[in-house]
Amino acid sequence: MQRKIRVLVGKPGLDGHDRGAKVVAAALRDAGMEVIYTGLHQTPAQVVEAAVQEDVDVVALSILSGAHMTLFPEVLGMMRERGIADRLLTGGGIIPPEDMESLAKMGVGKLFGPGASTQDIAKYIRAWFDEQHGAPAPPARAAAKAQHAASSAATVKSAAPRAPASPAKRPGAARGAAPKRRRAERAGSGASRKRR
Repeated sequence: MQRKIRVLVGKPGLDGHDRGAKVVAAALRDAGMEVIYTGLHQTPAQVVEAAVQEDVDVVALSILSGAHMTLFPEVLGMMRERGIADRLLTGGGIIPPEDMESLAKMGVGKLFGPGASTQDIAKYIRAWFDEQHGAPAPPARAAAKAQHAASSAATVKSAAPRAPASPAKRPGAARGAAPKRRRAERAGSGASRKRR
């Protein structure tokens, strides 16, 4: 089974609005990823240190303060210094398209603006991860389900209905007949007593 993708969601700088970051974090968890949220007012150094300590695959920054042209390059530079430049640096916020292009040329991944679909964010991260680490293995749950279906089919075939047993072979048939004979014998012995 393929391991979970580990994502660090960071809020660097003085931006105090984290509702969007929490929505994205919850959506990525729902998509089967393991998410670490750093909380508000983190420095770029704290974000990168957390990424190293948590051994994440993806660093996703949420920046609504307008400091994206400072914070993304700073985090990217520190990631290179710490030897984790092979991890994806992505994120979102209020970032003009021309700034997104400039950051992409520096090595930052795709950035998402206001109103972006959380499903699109999850698909992008998963596609990047699959490209880096190979195609995903089939989910273990699906493989187990297929195995269970096959064994159930085999059980149904082996449990074909049998013809009912003949009355003589039926358990309890002989037992049921014996008491009737005994009653008849008792009744007969009583009758013979009266005749005497």
